[in-house]
Amino acid sequence: MKKVFVGLTLIWTCALSAEVINGAGATFPYPLYSKWAYLYGKETGVRINYQSIGSGGGVRQIRNRTVDFGASDAPLKPEEAKKYNLAQFPTVIGGVVISYNLPVKDLKLSTEAICGIFLGKIKYWNDERIKKDNPDKKLPRKKITVIRRSDGSGTTWIFTNYLSKACPEWKKKVGYGKAVNWPTGIGAKGNEGVANYIRRVRGGIGYVEFAYAVENKLKVAMVQNRDGNFVKPSIKTFQAAASGAKWDPKKDFYEVLTWQKGKDAYPIAGATFILLAKDYPKERNKRVVKFFDWAFRKGDDIAVKLHYVPLPEEVKEKIRSYWRANGWY
Repeated sequence: MKKVFVGLTLIWTCALSAEVINGAGATFPYPLYSKWAYLYGKETGVRINYQSIGSGGGVRQIRNRTVDFGASDAPLKPEEAKKYNLAQFPTVIGGVVISYNLPVKDLKLSTEAICGIFLGKIKYWNDERIKKDNPDKKLPRKKITVIRRSDGSGTTWIFTNYLSKACPEWKKKVGYGKAVNWPTGIGAKGNEGVANYIRRVRGGIGYVEFAYAVENKLKVAMVQNRDGNFVKPSIKTFQAAASGAKWDPKKDFYEVLTWQKGKDAYPIAGATFILLAKDYPKERNKRVVKFFDWAFRKGDDIAVKLHYVPLPEEVKEKIRSYWRANGWY
């Protein structure tokens, strides 16, 4: 078996099997899906070809029926899933973090400061609205460079959904979605692109999925949550944000985990989802389901090591029942 990269596409190749599963979408879970793909291929001989093209591209490709599965961090509402004859289920929970490039550790960013920065109203790092929560930090008079996604992105959906809830002015002027009309900033493609920009640009700030921040050794801010507490992104605070989720199969597991109540809840959390076409032959979807069932049974330790939160066992059982009801399990 060997590993082949084509752009941001990962293909695990195996001479013993011609079976290939093609998926495309979110960059958010890419580090995890690539590891799961390698181990699954090693165990079964099945190739997983996952194109990390962003949630917008993943939804578009499964709607056009050009892949076996799509992947998106922006969940489809039940009426959208019904319109396009799609099934939807979550795989793991993670967090979108605010990373920055300054010689300052453990920076605290209030809701007011975050809204001001991404609206383009706070332009320098020594602004009083940042300094007041960081009295012990030496903040330079350095211009803030906002870095955000240029592609249709579930990470953007999660981040702007949070901003729309936390910041009335953002909701009124910008709103949320996989792509928005940004008031400021430099665009970069994928979580990979944003992370690379932040790493290179002194004074840069942007939003990336937690695993990318860790992988790129980026500093991450402590963020003020709905209860007014400053919380670090972590498995514990992501779990706290997801603790009240209902995960209703009748609603295709539609859940939004941003701006949840709770003293430890991280405010920019979200699940990532898989989309299947209900009109595909059952055997085609069974192959995809078999891979994700394997991941649910054997992939939790890998998820934790890569800073994702595995789904609780009762949620996995709900998903298996959902698959069963569609004749895929």
